[in-house]
Amino acid sequence: MAENKTKPTTASVADFLASVENETRRRDAQIVCDVMQEITGERPRMWGDTMVGFGTYGYKYASGRAGNWFLTGFAPRKANLVLYIMSGFTGHAALMKKLGKHKTGSSCLYINKLDDVDMEVLRELVRRSVEHVSNAST
Repeated sequence: MAENKTKPTTASVADFLASVENETRRRDAQIVCDVMQEITGERPRMWGDTMVGFGTYGYKYASGRAGNWFLTGFAPRKANLVLYIMSGFTGHAALMKKLGKHKTGSSCLYINKLDDVDMEVLRELVRRSVEHVSNAST
């Protein structure tokens, strides 16, 4: 059975964030990092070379494939700041409508810059996603 290629590492989150070339993306990534740490109560940890994750949870698919993943996280990519949040919780669609300029795909939320979104709505999305994942994995 295949296992996740992306795993937690011991690399420095601070060094990774400092290496983000685009100044706005670097600033936004630090803000998101602080918000996610506050909401989860977990320290940020590098997952692979480019993702920052908070906490972990175990999952198991009907196929039998199982693994661990972070409760929430983000990646400052060249094109967008990508936030990894789960949908499926009550009120998700309403929050997304109020968020501001963004795109979505699977469990990814793509934001060009934080100035494009309502930070209180973003905080609530992250909080509710973490709560949803935590409750589903217990």
